[in-house]
Amino acid sequence: MARSSTASFGEATRVAVGALRSSKLRSFLTLLGIILATTTLIAVMAVIRGMDDYIANTVADMGVDGFRIRRMVMIGQWDPKKFLEMQRKNPQLSREEYDFVRTRSTMLREIGMEVSRMGNANYLNERIEELELRGVSANVGVITNTQIANGRFLTESDDARHTLTAVIGHEVKERFFPATDPIGKSIEVMGRPFTVIGVAKEQGSVFGQSRDRFIIIPVETYFKMYGARTGIGYAALALDRNHLERAQDEVRSLLRAWRHVRPGESDNFGIFSSDSLLSAWDQMTGAIAATAVAVVSVFMVVGGVVIMNIMLAVVTERTHEIGVRKAVGARRQDILNQFLVESSVLSGTGGLIGVIIAWIVAIIVRNTTAVPMSVPGSAVLIAVGLSTLVGLFFGIYPAQRAAKLDPIVALRAEK
Repeated sequence: MARSSTASFGEATRVAVGALRSSKLRSFLTLLGIILATTTLIAVMAVIRGMDDYIANTVADMGVDGFRIRRMVMIGQWDPKKFLEMQRKNPQLSREEYDFVRTRSTMLREIGMEVSRMGNANYLNERIEELELRGVSANVGVITNTQIANGRFLTESDDARHTLTAVIGHEVKERFFPATDPIGKSIEVMGRPFTVIGVAKEQGSVFGQSRDRFIIIPVETYFKMYGARTGIGYAALALDRNHLERAQDEVRSLLRAWRHVRPGESDNFGIFSSDSLLSAWDQMTGAIAATAVAVVSVFMVVGGVVIMNIMLAVVTERTHEIGVRKAVGARRQDILNQFLVESSVLSGTGGLIGVIIAWIVAIIVRNTTAVPMSVPGSAVLIAVGLSTLVGLFFGIYPAQRAAKLDPIVALRAEK
């Protein structure tokens, strides 16, 4: 009597696992192409996922109705010639331009000034080097959606009076005040005493760089300390999401008018929004994904061909066994299923090994470098599923060849 399909599949799986165990080196070499393909696929998807998190954080800070104005903006492919040209012809943004745009714009809900530089800070015997010192107008907290965990953000009064007040990042708080309330305490920033009025909520790190290692002070205080000739940027919010493009066009027109840029000449400043970042990122990930697909396809085809050759050899080795099975009632479908399951299990095992290797690599890279890697669960399912399908596809010919063997001829084969 023919065995049930469940029994046939179960036996085929056991035989496949047994074959893997009995010849480990041959199995590994057979699966090398599949392992490399799966590892590559998982690694690329992990990098893209990590970068997605970074872009999401950046876009979240900007908001769907926000945009930034900078002296130079280069999004997408790096062009050193264009960068040098912008450095030469793009003048610094100024306070006067800011006031001109702020007083004449009709499509903006808010526009603020921001400028930054690297600095240091001290409190008692603790010192932090290479932190970001930001000078911002009071409304930048609203524009960038800066969340305050304790205390308050800067006010227009702080700006107008050039006060020595500061909002500190979470990392600065943990270094200087790990067990005490920092509000009202005085810290030394670039050699000057600043009173802490607020602590920002923890933001974590991206690319291995902390997003909490900063001190925010009033922009006018910053200008008093360092001058207002370089590094100024503007942060703006449109009236709403539907007015974002019109708001950017309005700001562009006002700046071109202030700078007397002639019609037909390119802007000598840069404007970008969350849409710009997402569009550039989509183009970049598309190129990365296309390259990955090409590499993975080559590895998969090579691995599939190797599996097919090995399965053909297995059919030859087990010709007598196939004849015995057919003689005792095994159907062609049973033989076909047996070899299809074997090739699928073989290939799927290679995919699983590739997933494990990629997962270990992702952890090592994430913990030792600035590259953000996060392995998505969907990548694991895709990798294992794809490798199994490759084994199934390239196992069809050997399985059909085994199923079509004449039982009399097969029984005559030597064991």
